[in-house]
Amino acid sequence: MTEWRKQQLALEDAYARNLLMNYNIKEVTTQKQALNGTREFQFPVPARTAYYNGELMFSQERLRLAVFKSGYVRNQNSCGSAYQLNKQYKQNVRWTFLTPDGLETRQYTQTARALIYSGLARLNYMLEYYLKNYANGRITNR
Repeated sequence: MTEWRKQQLALEDAYARNLLMNYNIKEVTTQKQALNGTREFQFPVPARTAYYNGELMFSQERLRLAVFKSGYVRNQNSCGSAYQLNKQYKQNVRWTFLTPDGLETRQYTQTARALIYSGLARLNYMLEYYLKNYANGRITNR
């Protein structure tokens, strides 16, 4: 491991400790996740809310967000499956097919996600997402 990589890991670890001390955000990374370069965090807010008979109910389960070595930040548990939180953008994609008339290239517009390559930047993006969407009072600590 290079000296630069060691310094980056030390900065990421310090950032994770800061999350715990300042925001009560706990790291809950499993050994397998750590080996894959993933870090998962548990936040002090409910994972889900729903209205039942006109009353707002909060889940007992706490929100979990994870940052992945691949560049993604994902919500791990507030719905049926994990989903990406990275910013979206439109991109044009071309596909070439073999048709009865020969080769044909078609163009499509699809949605893509902006990858976040720095581990420290992923942690910061995760915190900003939490502060914007959960810590602002929209969902309270219940």
